[in-house]
Amino acid sequence: MEKYNYGVVGLGVMGKNILYNIADNGFSVAGFDLDAEKANTLADGATPGTSVMGTAVLEAFVQSLELPRKIILMVPAGKPVDIVLTNLKPFLHQGDIVIDAGNSFFLDTERRIADYATLGLHFMGMGVSGGEKGARTGPSIMPGGDLEAFNKVKPMLEAISAKVNGEACTAYMGRSSAGNYVKMVHNGIEYAIMQLISEAYDLLRKGAKLNNDELYEVFRKWNEGEMNSFLIEITRDIFREKDTLSKAYLVDSILDKAGAKGTGKWTSEQGMEIGTSIPTIDIAVTSRILSAYKEERMVASELYGEKSVEAVTDKELFIEEVGEALYVSTLISYAQGLALLVNASEEYKFEIPLKDVVKIWRGGCIIRSVVLETFYQAYSKRPELTNILLDETIVDIVKSKLGSIRKTAAYAASNGIPSLGLQTALGYFDAYTTASLPVNLIQAQRDYFGAHTYQRIDREGIFHTSWDSCNL
Repeated sequence: MEKYNYGVVGLGVMGKNILYNIADNGFSVAGFDLDAEKANTLADGATPGTSVMGTAVLEAFVQSLELPRKIILMVPAGKPVDIVLTNLKPFLHQGDIVIDAGNSFFLDTERRIADYATLGLHFMGMGVSGGEKGARTGPSIMPGGDLEAFNKVKPMLEAISAKVNGEACTAYMGRSSAGNYVKMVHNGIEYAIMQLISEAYDLLRKGAKLNNDELYEVFRKWNEGEMNSFLIEITRDIFREKDTLSKAYLVDSILDKAGAKGTGKWTSEQGMEIGTSIPTIDIAVTSRILSAYKEERMVASELYGEKSVEAVTDKELFIEEVGEALYVSTLISYAQGLALLVNASEEYKFEIPLKDVVKIWRGGCIIRSVVLETFYQAYSKRPELTNILLDETIVDIVKSKLGSIRKTAAYAASNGIPSLGLQTALGYFDAYTTASLPVNLIQAQRDYFGAHTYQRIDREGIFHTSWDSCNL
């Protein structure tokens, strides 16, 4: 009986496409799914000449794999992963490798690593970004955890990943559940950038009165320059898509209620948990929640009246300023996410290599962007950077565009155009670059009502004042 090099559990869109990708790169692959139709038709979609087999029988699937078995799970995060892992256990042998390539919460991965280790089995968490197309043609892959297991699957991961300048968009992300953590933060940054792009869109259509054809041209030009990225590219294309039902532009027919799957929320919670300020990511999550209040928002808009938006006088200048504001606020969003990875690496002993993180994000993933090459150069020179905003090249970029983000934020605020992402990005920047914040007053207040103590600027030690005596 032929033994297959790799196995994939879960033959949905992502699972099937990553399986075909593995097969296209010269590996034989078996697929398993409880849906017999998906399993039985798997080979039909494979590239001719590749070695692919599908089955709906779990034991037959496991027995078809060469030792040590290398199994990739492409199933929804949460209970489905635990169910699959429980069902797999009786058929596995010591030394077998199981890789969870879904968006699992990192603490769940740590629990599963410990559980499988008691049986002499290797378990890894691995982030995969790139969507359906990326899975098929080359995603960004973020594996972490068991280094012995990683080295066994490394050749395959490098073969199937996206390539930038001939370099594979995959690398070892660190110990334990680092792979899942890096993917979680990737998604948090993704939330922030999508929020910022939507705000830029709103400013352009309300302030500059641009129609969808004009918006297409703006985003096309942006994508040809320093703002080149996957999210700008697909936004450009969205403005050209016609609705097959109404013959109007599709974007105008889509309800303004955003969905979410949890990774953005986890990122935000982690910022609070380990004391890292990531307000633009936080507000992106909050904005999606706020969007769900559609009925309330409609009532509130009637109660408070229509907002009067002053049309801009110099449309081309406004477009340029909005673009620069979007660029800077996007850069600041990356900075917040990367700072979270720095602190998480220390907190959880992940040993995350920031240079490799931004390197593999340059291609294949949803947040890929040409600016990541600048980040890669920065971390190559100074791996110890705690915040990318401290890099001299980034300093020069931000300084050159600060006027635009301030003007754009002011315009949005004075005209009642929601810009929560833009405002928090600017607020974060201003706070981060201010040597003396007014938090001394907060510390005085805390000591006044709760005797929480404070530190002084002129001497060492912890101090408390009996504030009531000041009123005598």
